Amino acid sequence: MRGAVRDAIVVGAGPNGLTAAVELARRGMSVSVFEARETVGGGARTEELTLPGFRHDPCSAVHPMGAGSPAFNAMPLARYGLTWLNAELPMAHPLPDGRAAVLARSAGETAASLGPRDAGAYRRLVAPYLGRWETLSADFLKVLWDGLPRDPVRLARFGLTGLPPVSWLTRRFRDEPARALLSGMAAHVIAPTSTPATSAVALVFALAAHEVGWPVPRGGSQAISDALAAYLTELGGEIHTGVEVKRLDELPPARAYLFDTSPTALARIAGLGRAFDGFRYGAAAFKIDYALDGPVPWTAPEARRAGTVHVGSTSGEISTALRAAVSGRAPEVPFLIASQPTLADPSRAPEGKHVLWVYGHVPSGWDGDLTDAIERQLERFAPGFRDLVLARATAGPPELARRNANYVGGDIACGAFSGLQTMFRPRPALNPYATAHPAVFLCSSAAWPAPGVHGMQGHNAAKAVWRRLRRAAA
Repeated sequence: MRGAVRDAIVVGAGPNGLTAAVELARRGMSVSVFEARETVGGGARTEELTLPGFRHDPCSAVHPMGAGSPAFNAMPLARYGLTWLNAELPMAHPLPDGRAAVLARSAGETAASLGPRDAGAYRRLVAPYLGRWETLSADFLKVLWDGLPRDPVRLARFGLTGLPPVSWLTRRFRDEPARALLSGMAAHVIAPTSTPATSAVALVFALAAHEVGWPVPRGGSQAISDALAAYLTELGGEIHTGVEVKRLDELPPARAYLFDTSPTALARIAGLGRAFDGFRYGAAAFKIDYALDGPVPWTAPEARRAGTVHVGSTSGEISTALRAAVSGRAPEVPFLIASQPTLADPSRAPEGKHVLWVYGHVPSGWDGDLTDAIERQLERFAPGFRDLVLARATAGPPELARRNANYVGGDIACGAFSGLQTMFRPRPALNPYATAHPAVFLCSSAAWPAPGVHGMQGHNAAKAVWRRLRRAAA
């Protein structure tokens, strides 16, 4: 793979790797991307996993942070086929009595679903930030060296609210619907509800719903990756698929190398030895993709209108399930995160049919089968669900790791949300993307700011590379 010296080479064609490549190509730099699989995508892919005509997302499916991403929104991705679609409700959380708490586009509708004793508390929680998403997201998703916050007072207020555990935040509320709703949103980082900064996770997801919704891309998550790849190609960037990189010297010469990989893979490929031995991976997911003969028969009517459904009756039940997975036990009653893409995008399945995407939490590397526990939980809130199943594709931690090498041990969050890693990923540093090698950078979801398909790690890492190369040329 010798040839002319490139400005930058990116290893891994997931959303972060492609975003980093685009950001550098937009600045006039020569960029090549190398991807081990035959197609681009990483954590944003779409495949027929079950039956012909049923299009599933093997990894991520719903993208509130993607639709609200400062990186994606600065690109003309709609020109390359990316269209965001929202269900009527972003999310519903069914309750044991047949009702549901809802996360709606309207903060008022959300508050009303929580009951009269907690409606006012919810409005007060989100009111300081409504209508400020563009400024707030730009401030909390960037890094310290990338300029001063645009609204430092509001950002500080957000930090004071968000730094405590979500188990503290729920004490503001008197009844279970609000507590379950917030606990379920915080659970996306696969950490116990007693973990610091999980309040921020819940609040970010709530604000994203009120500002941009919790959308899916038309046609599936692959549309995000395909749009980024098409834009990169138009900018002059090169993409090489089916090329597994095992050593840095296998790559063409370049002024900078960016890795959309796990930190441990970067260290192995770049010859950095034990550089990331302190990085910790977290608990895993057990995921099932369903082809269904009809819509999920949720008892709660609100869940039948929601793109995402959180299945866990109480905040205590959610907390117990998370603690079990993190401590090395498969939960007896798992907390489930489910997506119903065909409510917003019927093209994802044959006419009248549906796809369902659902996972529960299990220990890292767990090789058991959570299918029965997941389906018992679904039947609990949607009696008759099993009768609709045409086919299922299951993926425990080993299979998830095979689908995406960044999911070490099946950790779809690409790193434990615990200890210093709640705020400093992959380790405490002013520049979290730099490594001991001056030309090697990390740009994957294992780095700041947080997991998810939003491209901000790639965006920030590209800025770090640009600054380094500009200084070197001065």
